[in-house]
Amino acid sequence: MKLVLSCLLFTSFFGYSQTAMPFEEAKQKGISPDVDKVYKGALGDDGVFKTEEEQQKHIQAYQDFLKGLGVYLDSHNFKWDAVTKGFNRIYMRPDGTIDYFLYAFKDLPKDKEKKFRKLLGEYIKSHKFGITAPVKFAQCSPVTYSKTL
Repeated sequence: MKLVLSCLLFTSFFGYSQTAMPFEEAKQKGISPDVDKVYKGALGDDGVFKTEEEQQKHIQAYQDFLKGLGVYLDSHNFKWDAVTKGFNRIYMRPDGTIDYFLYAFKDLPKDKEKKFRKLLGEYIKSHKFGITAPVKFAQCSPVTYSKTL
């Protein structure tokens, strides 16, 4: 019975949350790094997308998703005061729905991070990644947000 309950909790915990949060918080909540056991990397030797064509489509979907996020932030009056560097890892269901969007910034004021998190959370609930896969998958990279004019 305990095993069944644990499996159900694990499935619900890693299944349908659509959450945006900093990596540190994900670690504190026990989400990261365990979530990496559930989602397969998108690219690389063991990646979900094997062929050159699949990889290019995935990369384009990733770029489009981040561009869309930028447009969404701008349309909600979120302005980057300076060039801002960060890192993110996005965890998706096979249909492209975002389950987790984890991020880290080097130097971002708390009030700015709070507004970013709120808007990012809204964005991932209303936008899919833009590509599908046969299994849950993840994509990570450094990211640079340009100063908003």
